[in-house]
Amino acid sequence: MRQAILLPSPLGEILATAQENQLTGVYFSGGRYVPEDWTPGESCQALEQTREWLARYFAGEALPALPPLRLTGTPFCRTVWELLLDIPYGTVITYGQLARQVEERTGRRAAPRSVGQAVGHNPVSILVPCHRVVGAGGTLTGYGGGLERKAWLLCREGVPLTGGIDKSLR
Repeated sequence: MRQAILLPSPLGEILATAQENQLTGVYFSGGRYVPEDWTPGESCQALEQTREWLARYFAGEALPALPPLRLTGTPFCRTVWELLLDIPYGTVITYGQLARQVEERTGRRAAPRSVGQAVGHNPVSILVPCHRVVGAGGTLTGYGGGLERKAWLLCREGVPLTGGIDKSLR
C-alpha cells in the first residue's frame, strides 16, 4: 500500500512517501523530482518515524534511528545513496571524494559527474544526506530542494559556507 503525508518544516512543506511500511521519499514542495502520483492521506509507522526524525533534526536534537528505507534505483544509484548515509552530521565531502568511495566499494571507475547525477536523484532528502555533498573547494552546487535549502541545512549542522552563498541564510 502506498502512503504519503505532508509535514511542516522551517524550509516549507515536505512530502514523505512510503510503501509497505518503508520510507520511499522525502521531497520539499516545489523541489525537483517531486512525484505527482502521491496523494497525502494515511500514515504508517515509517512515516510517523520520519515525522519524529525530521522534527528532531529541525529542533537540533539527537536523532533517532532512521525509519526503514526502500531506496529504488539502479545498482549504481543505490551504492551512491548508501555511501551518503555514511557522511557524518556536520561534515561535507566533495563529489570527487564520493566518486573515489564508489570506486573503492565497487571496483569500477566512477566519474564525479555520474556520482552527482545519482546524488541529485536521491529520493529521500535530508535523511539520506545528499545536502552534505559539495563541489570542489567546498562550493555549493545543485540540490533538488534548491541551493538556499541546502545552505540552510548545512548551517543547521554547523558547516561553514563558502562559494558565494548568502551567509544570512543561517
